[in-house]
Amino acid sequence: MYAIVEIAGQQFKVAKDQEIFVHRLEGDKGSEVKFDNVLLLDQGGNVTVGSPGVSGAVIKAKIVEQLRGDKVIVFHKKRRKGYQKENGHRQYLSKVLIEDILTGEEKSAKTATVKKTKAKKEGSADSSEPKKAKATRKVEKESSPVIDIQADLPIIETTLDITPENKTE
Repeated sequence: MYAIVEIAGQQFKVAKDQEIFVHRLEGDKGSEVKFDNVLLLDQGGNVTVGSPGVSGAVIKAKIVEQLRGDKVIVFHKKRRKGYQKENGHRQYLSKVLIEDILTGEEKSAKTATVKKTKAKKEGSADSSEPKKAKATRKVEKESSPVIDIQADLPIIETTLDITPENKTE
């Protein structure tokens, strides 16, 4: 099982128990984070593509450590002018361990059991009242008129007489 998730503006392909390096996330070492912008979810060949995200899918992760990346040297030079400029940069990164990939079904199953237990605690007084069904209104889309282009064009029939003219020499 794997998922494609957007973390800090970048897309990553993640699986359970995988460690990835992402741009610095807020939080200390050992804190848990959740990523809910899941773009694609693969469950053993059953692929779900979101538009733009898969609803209900969540990636649970833990920040392993906060660190800095390797130094990148930026060097500017203009030839024959004696101009040279060197600058360095180290990106702040977070090492993240993917703990679990939750789909919408797993999440809804957990909330359904919580709702059932709450209903049992409240008693049978609420269950005796009939529930009203919500009225739904369907709005039909107006179809755009279809224009037949060939019907609007005039029909022109002409015959061309191509014959050589009698030339006298």
